Amino acid sequence: MRKLRVAVVGAGRLGGFHAQKLADAADVELVAVVDPLPAARNRVAAKCRTQPLGDHRPLLGGIDAAVIASPTAFHHRLALEFLLRDIHVLVEKPICSTQAEADQLVAAARRGGLVLQVGHVERFNPAFTAAAVHTAGAKYIEAVRASSFTFRSTDVGVVLDLMIHDIDLVLSLAASPVRRVEALGLSVLGGHEDVANARIEFECGCVAALSASRVSHLPARRMQIWSPRAFAHVDFGARTTTLVRPSETLLRRQFDVNGLTPEQVAYLRDHLAEEHLPREELEFEAVDALALEVRDFIDSIRTPRAARVSGEAGRDALAVAEQILEKIDAHAWDETANGPVGPLAVPRPRVISAPHLDVDSIQSPLARREAG
Repeated sequence: MRKLRVAVVGAGRLGGFHAQKLADAADVELVAVVDPLPAARNRVAAKCRTQPLGDHRPLLGGIDAAVIASPTAFHHRLALEFLLRDIHVLVEKPICSTQAEADQLVAAARRGGLVLQVGHVERFNPAFTAAAVHTAGAKYIEAVRASSFTFRSTDVGVVLDLMIHDIDLVLSLAASPVRRVEALGLSVLGGHEDVANARIEFECGCVAALSASRVSHLPARRMQIWSPRAFAHVDFGARTTTLVRPSETLLRRQFDVNGLTPEQVAYLRDHLAEEHLPREELEFEAVDALALEVRDFIDSIRTPRAARVSGEAGRDALAVAEQILEKIDAHAWDETANGPVGPLAVPRPRVISAPHLDVDSIQSPLARREAG
């Protein structure tokens, strides 16, 4: 079997991980690692036994696939260049900066019959995949995702940095068009929101409540899913799933708590859970979810078949993220006409300008985001 010739664009932390997975794959030739920073590309290339490049364009005619792990602002331009040269693309999340850009990538991949995969790696977490099997037709979902500030992905806020994972997972569970979105967010360290809360309502009646923070003292990656036949609690970090599957008596609405005899009440005080709400604890061995994601990309190209997280799925997650960001930007924090609006809930303090500090000349964080 001919080895698949693949390059990685972006030699940061995540790009380095992708490069290592590809270098370890027996059926892949890691052709190059591309990054404008010599120190970054040289470090990753040396570790992965490949060539470092400062420009991706010499690769356009000589590779089969590319992994794009650059900052989000460059995803669209880079991915489109590769797709237009008939090169399969795995692009890290979020797929692009805007839905319009993502639509262009999806269209280009369709025209060329190419694999366009998006790096929503939590889809490969065994705790989630086990829960999804038992919670078809989910009707209510809660998700919390929190971390300390990593000083990475500072070009976007917490919605596109962390919450986008749960948006993708929720869309895969609901499998229904979005009806309504409400959200608010707070900027703590900079111009982008660092804390966000969103409520998503779907046409099928499912409701999802998502919370994300990247300035948290306590890390968290968990989700609770209520469906017509089961409840699941997923701990992504611990790779555990708790399943509760009600008895047929409960599912058929035949349990009459007011019609129980004293003897039945006494018995059920100690045995209600085991009789009618039995719990199953599932624990999974540690897996390299990124390696599984990369393998899915390679196998999708070779088979060929659709990737687990297609370009369309990445585009749909971004479209919802855009709605959330619009609601965050429009949220008013008090009843006054000129009160604070958007993630900057606390107005900028009035300070006495020094010769080296002209406060009014500093561009607002929201303007910076709109400017790209």
